[in-house]
Amino acid sequence: MTEPRTKRDPEGTRRRILEAATQQFSTYGLSGARVDAIATAADTNERMLYYYFQSKEGLYVAVLEAMYAEFARHEVSLDLAGLQPAAAIRTLALSIWDYFRANPRWLNLVNNENLHEGRYLERSPKLTEAISPVIDLLRATLARGAATGDFRADVDALDFYVTLAAMGYYLVSNRFTLRAFIGRDYTEASAIEGVTEMQVKMLIAYLQPASPGASPSDFMYP
Repeated sequence: MTEPRTKRDPEGTRRRILEAATQQFSTYGLSGARVDAIATAADTNERMLYYYFQSKEGLYVAVLEAMYAEFARHEVSLDLAGLQPAAAIRTLALSIWDYFRANPRWLNLVNNENLHEGRYLERSPKLTEAISPVIDLLRATLARGAATGDFRADVDALDFYVTLAAMGYYLVSNRFTLRAFIGRDYTEASAIEGVTEMQVKMLIAYLQPASPGASPSDFMYP
């Protein structure tokens, strides 16, 4: 029953394999995920899995590529051009942080790949293609803010993006250990609202230009 349907719907089969693999890899990691379980969940067989992805590792890389590409599509779909620069940064930050909270499987995959020291991501040229549009979107927003005088002109877009993303990533990725360690549940709406407002204010404060007459030493610790 499986093979005739596979021949009629190759893209559907590939999509089902990716979805089943995403569930396996995000739950059990690369080493713990089982190829036979992926094939069963995808309603296909192991032969078709190897036909499309060559190996378990190849399937793992494809899952990472798909997850990063979906994240990038979500962010670049934002219409920031019509917003004031500070409002655009706030919108982008909230979008990224909300995406993390809504997609814990994505963070599980990232955490797992960090255990492998990123060596599987390094195999993929598609990852740079996925993140570049997001950085370009942020870079354009920062440039617009600098042009209006709302933002400093010396902000590195990539460093700022990493900082922005890290704020949301840490709270979601470490939500269980934070609850156990400090007793605050950052999955609760009230906790999310409070920390989000603080984080946005920190980001905007960093972007604001120095007041007239201020020198670089004014911002240095002794």
